[in-house]
Amino acid sequence: MNIKLAVFDFDGTLADTRQAIIAAKQEAMQRNGLPVLDEAACASTIGYTAREGFRRLYPDAAETVLDSVTADYRTLFEEKKQIMPPTLFPGVVEMLDTLHGMGITCTIATARHTDSCYEILENLGIRDRFSYILCGESTKNLKPHPEAVLKTLADLHFAPEEAMVIGDMPMDILMGKGAAAYACGVTYGNADRDTLLAAGADFVIDDIAALAGVIRGA
Repeated sequence: MNIKLAVFDFDGTLADTRQAIIAAKQEAMQRNGLPVLDEAACASTIGYTAREGFRRLYPDAAETVLDSVTADYRTLFEEKKQIMPPTLFPGVVEMLDTLHGMGITCTIATARHTDSCYEILENLGIRDRFSYILCGESTKNLKPHPEAVLKTLADLHFAPEEAMVIGDMPMDILMGKGAAAYACGVTYGNADRDTLLAAGADFVIDDIAALAGVIRGA
């Protein structure tokens, strides 16, 4: 391999936002008279836009209900993150510094809204580690569609075989493979090893510190 570009998912890969997301989802469900689903069900939609996540959880819900529960969720997430603040997973800063030292360009592809993503990145002190960021409004098609990776490759002038997508959910793996890039799953987020391998991951790691070795071809 000759990897020159690392495209990171955000939630569940770089930042642990799970507690605030699930608490906000469940309260939004309650407010809108929807069956309140358990943590596993809520976590299964992390990585989709909020509205698409609720659509998948409640496929028969009216559009007006989806609009309402999504709006409530976004408001509630802003409240919940004050008491359940997002944190970096252990080793993320050191990993990014290592990749920078290796000459690897680091970018982000996430379904999170731009304002929210940038605010959390700034609060976590890693905004300047990324030269290019695509958020939920940046592309017409979201994960698992490969558009975000294809756009990153085109805009930064990298070939697919020079890129690796790193994420914690099957949609991240499918996005990367759909763009003919390498894909590395992480097990500390919201999906397990078997699920990531079944999605087509070329590599699966349990600790983000292992990423540099994977990129070196170890």
